[in-house]
Amino acid sequence: MTIYNYYPGCTLSTKAKKLDRTARRCAEKLGFPLVELPEWQCCGAVYPQAPDAVGERLAAVRALAAARDNGGVLVALCSACYHVLKRVNDDMANVSSIRDTVNGYLDLERPYAGETKVSHYLEVLRDTVGWKRLASLVTHPLTGQRVGGYYGCLLLRPGRVMALDDPEAPVILEEFLRALGAEAVLYDERNECCGSYLSVTQPTYCREMTDRILRSAADAGAEWLVTACPLCAYNLVHQRGREQQVGVVYFTELLAQALGLTEGGDAQ
Repeated sequence: MTIYNYYPGCTLSTKAKKLDRTARRCAEKLGFPLVELPEWQCCGAVYPQAPDAVGERLAAVRALAAARDNGGVLVALCSACYHVLKRVNDDMANVSSIRDTVNGYLDLERPYAGETKVSHYLEVLRDTVGWKRLASLVTHPLTGQRVGGYYGCLLLRPGRVMALDDPEAPVILEEFLRALGAEAVLYDERNECCGSYLSVTQPTYCREMTDRILRSAADAGAEWLVTACPLCAYNLVHQRGREQQVGVVYFTELLAQALGLTEGGDAQ
């Protein structure tokens, strides 16, 4: 039996409690209960580009090694956490200089070399549960709801390492929405950055970016956007203008609704 080790990350304990809460409840109902890693630490939120940035990789490697020693699968929900964990895991598997230095610092009982499989919650739904089975378990189909999947940038890029879906023409969120009975709306800006951390230093520019995304979705007929990223959700909700009528929810909130575990309102 597969153990689904779960890395919640910092934001899911504070600003993104809905994402965490609905994901756990749905996982239980769908038969893959999440086992939270003990004593996990912040992943750092940003992947360290410099090869010699050892300290910035240590927390991620601790989590990866703990998951390896408890079945070998690590599930993440937050797009940023998933991005950091997946890329650091790739470093540890394929870049000997990083692997040797990190292992030297951590002094683990067994050196880590990228053995853990890092999966996003959406991948578990697609590859383990399966869309057909998920659709068969829906008790409250989202019939008539026009929903756009918002990928942002961290889930998909770089495509070779993340390998979640085609970074230019992804379908995983659309397939997910159709399994729930919703109408999946395609729009031009679904893969574009929301402005990320510019919300702090350049809020005006960030607002321009989120406005483009929301206008693109609204023009295509979307009533809601779904995301897996707490920062994207924050930007899309708090940076949108009053004229924007598109709601923003976490994908697990819609999953909970479809499975009869209702949550509602904008993602927070």
